[in-house]
Amino acid sequence: MKVFMLGWEFPPFISGGLGTACYGLTKAMSKLGTEIVFVLPRASQTSHSSHVKMLSAEGYITKEDCSEFQNVHFKTIMSPLKPYASCNTNEGFGKQKRSNYISSWQCSLSEHLQNYGWDIFEQVHRYAQKAVEIASVEDFDIIHAHDWMTYPAAIAVAQLSGRPFVVHVHSTEFDRSGKHINQAIYDIERQGMHAADKIITVSNYTKNIITSRYSISPDKVEVVYNGVESNNGVFVQELPNKSDKIVLFLGRITMQKGPEYFIAAAKKVLEKMNNVKFVMAGDGDMTHRMIEYAARLGIGHKVFFTRFLRGSDVDRAYQMADLYVMPSVSEPFGIAPLEALRHGVPVLISKQSGIAETLKNALKVDFWDINQMANKMVAVLKRSPLSRALRENGGIEIRKFRWEDSAAKVIKIYKEMLTCAQAGI
Repeated sequence: MKVFMLGWEFPPFISGGLGTACYGLTKAMSKLGTEIVFVLPRASQTSHSSHVKMLSAEGYITKEDCSEFQNVHFKTIMSPLKPYASCNTNEGFGKQKRSNYISSWQCSLSEHLQNYGWDIFEQVHRYAQKAVEIASVEDFDIIHAHDWMTYPAAIAVAQLSGRPFVVHVHSTEFDRSGKHINQAIYDIERQGMHAADKIITVSNYTKNIITSRYSISPDKVEVVYNGVESNNGVFVQELPNKSDKIVLFLGRITMQKGPEYFIAAAKKVLEKMNNVKFVMAGDGDMTHRMIEYAARLGIGHKVFFTRFLRGSDVDRAYQMADLYVMPSVSEPFGIAPLEALRHGVPVLISKQSGIAETLKNALKVDFWDINQMANKMVAVLKRSPLSRALRENGGIEIRKFRWEDSAAKVIKIYKEMLTCAQAGI
């Protein structure tokens, strides 16, 4: 089976969990013998991509082969597509050209676009055009599109090829923006979901959102949970002579991730115990606001901001932590808690998340309940038996989150789609 896959991030170019999910899923699908052409907005020239053969529309860049990705070819479109860039980003496009393009899409850009960048719709359109060019010379059986920025491309490629396509929903506009959605993005999401032959969501939590908010039939939606990489080489260790407990927040510092609830709960924890430091690892449009918020609460000396971390720095952040907290307002899945457990770190997660519906060995709290959040933080930090039980049992439980199982479910969905297509259903 040959798959034409569309995505906008892949390690090392990642801004969130989507890149991690695409990496784990494609690697597992490759091992199962599925051939994939993965269309990305930019080429990777770093050591992180040395395991794959990179191709671009302009030429060929051969990298060292790796058996784990032997069936995956990447085609890259030289585009500065940055989904969470600042709205001040020009990225080489003139003001007049930007204005004309946005007008042609009849989009009304609100202040919400500060999370995406002015060029986002132009780049989504350009990505779609280039994807069609690549598809015209490729052979494939099915189209697989990850998240909204690739939906226009998937629709165009499907119209060109006549092949069925699936959209893989890792996040929705309601997760990212709450009630104050950007209508243009919502419209693209809705169009892609209705045009698709099948929809894959990363949780029942997300399935419920798209059936209620996008008027999608539940029969059209299949849930496939994300996985987590096995413990290959991860060395879990206790840091010696650590005088303070460390509570870790790792993720984008945006409204969706609930950083203000984390800091508010931190204030309450520090009223009960002083030997705690809070680390916020990540970046986003709320970063400076959270720095000011911590200072205003009088705990600025206890909250440390690392900005965006990669690779070994992420491992180091987990290894130093006594507790990982994910206070997300709306989280379709949540790979980070699984990564924390993989590193031997107990987790406290928001009930408003996909991972909460399937992960048992984690403490759970409503994102807005900062009193309960603080109480549970204190319980883990003060009670060694509780911390140890969460670590050990969680470490055993994450073995069920295997990318191989996720890949097998996706391939099964492909086969069902192709059977229906051949039968004209």
